Amino acid sequence: MTLRTPLCDLFGIEHPVFLAPMAGVSGGALAAAVSRSGGLGLIGGGYGDADWLAREFDEAGDARIGVGFITWSLSRKPELLDLVLDRAPAVLMLSFGDVQPFLPKLRNTPTKLILQVQTLDQAREALDAGVDAIVAQGTEAGGHGGSRATLPFVPAVVDIAKGIPVIAAGGIADGRGLAAVLALGASGALCGTGFFTSKESLASENAKQAALRGTGDDTERSCVFDLVRGLDWPTNWNIRAMRNNFTQRWSEDIQGLRQNLTEEQARFEAAGAEDDTDIVPVIVGEATDLIQAIEPAHDTLHRIVSQAEDHLRRINRFVERDSKG
Repeated sequence: MTLRTPLCDLFGIEHPVFLAPMAGVSGGALAAAVSRSGGLGLIGGGYGDADWLAREFDEAGDARIGVGFITWSLSRKPELLDLVLDRAPAVLMLSFGDVQPFLPKLRNTPTKLILQVQTLDQAREALDAGVDAIVAQGTEAGGHGGSRATLPFVPAVVDIAKGIPVIAAGGIADGRGLAAVLALGASGALCGTGFFTSKESLASENAKQAALRGTGDDTERSCVFDLVRGLDWPTNWNIRAMRNNFTQRWSEDIQGLRQNLTEEQARFEAAGAEDDTDIVPVIVGEATDLIQAIEPAHDTLHRIVSQAEDHLRRINRFVERDSKG
């Protein structure tokens, strides 16, 4: 069996697996490793640092990659779109915000557009925008997201997508997850947590080890890390990360954190310099149970695809055939 979906033909890839553009984690080396292994790697544009983006595109070399941005943040630094489009990425993925201001410029380029959505209304808006594909993100995902769970949300988006490929995200870190979302009607998966501990990942060694030790039970959604980092996130979205001493102190006392913010920001900055994961966030999703080692992204990707193929074969055996075969 060769696992091939319409997503592969649309984006010119061998395997229907995308690297999530994790801010501060998905750099050029990781994106290139995923692309060279047959998937499609996306650099995490995050909150927009021109020098960092240029450096990570250089790090990717001649690999065919994409890039993802936090849309509301990109709107504050729209010049970054020109910087990225000059690099001719295969894909631009936008999440969390109004994409309309960016559409005219994108339509004059060969770069394909993917929008990530967390509600059906957002999915309809993405279709009206003329996207090439939609990422339907479930709340199980690491990082920022909404409240819909992957299992019911993905097929609901597929039902209204009118043939536009849907890429599932949230809780997918092995082949079982990929097989499951293909059964739901998705054309592929966007994986972040599954690649968090890759050798090419920009996550720190302490963060990788914390992710390996943790389980999905150890994650929670909260706004505390956004507050302490001074990030003005819209209230529609909060962030899933590993629970630690900082979340235990403040998740149930947001007002107290606001009142002590100057002091806590200084403590947070000092912890960042020490890579102290008892205070700074380890931003992974509920699928952190499923990552078992620090290994090359190539090995992770090919294991996901191989597992998915095996599970789809097994599922096929459950279907009874009539006497005519």
